[in-house]
Amino acid sequence: MRAEAWFVTIAPIPVLAALVIIGAYRGPWTAIKIAGLILTILGLVLLTVARLNLGDSFSITPQAKRLVTRGVYSRIRHPVYIFSAMLIAGLGLYFDLFWVLVIVAAILPIQLIRARKEEHVLDQAFGEEYRAYKRSTWF
Repeated sequence: MRAEAWFVTIAPIPVLAALVIIGAYRGPWTAIKIAGLILTILGLVLLTVARLNLGDSFSITPQAKRLVTRGVYSRIRHPVYIFSAMLIAGLGLYFDLFWVLVIVAAILPIQLIRARKEEHVLDQAFGEEYRAYKRSTWF
C-alpha cells in the first residue's frame, strides 16, 4: 500500500481514540452515548477494514485502478462512504452533538453523487465484470 493510502487509513485511529477517551469523562453514560460509542467503534473498525481492502486503489477522485471485490467489498460497493457516515453519526451521538446528524444527512446526497461517478468510471473501465459485481452487491 502506498504511503499516502496507508496514512489516510491509519492516521485517524489515534485521533479518534483520543476523542473517545476524552468523551468518556464528559457527561453521564446514557443509552444514546453508549449507542454513539458502539457506532463510532464499529464505524472506525469497518472503515479501516474497507480502506485496507481497497489498498492502493484508494483515491480521492474516481479512478479505475483495479476492481476490488474482496473483503467488505464483496458485499458493499461503497463501504467507505457508509462506514464514515456511521462513524461521524456515532461521534455526534457520543458527544451529544445532535447537529452533527444534520451534517451527516446533508452529506449523504453528496456521497450518492460521488458513488454514481465512481460507478460510471468503473463501468467504463471494467464493463460487464463491473456490472456483474454491481448486481451481486448492495450500494
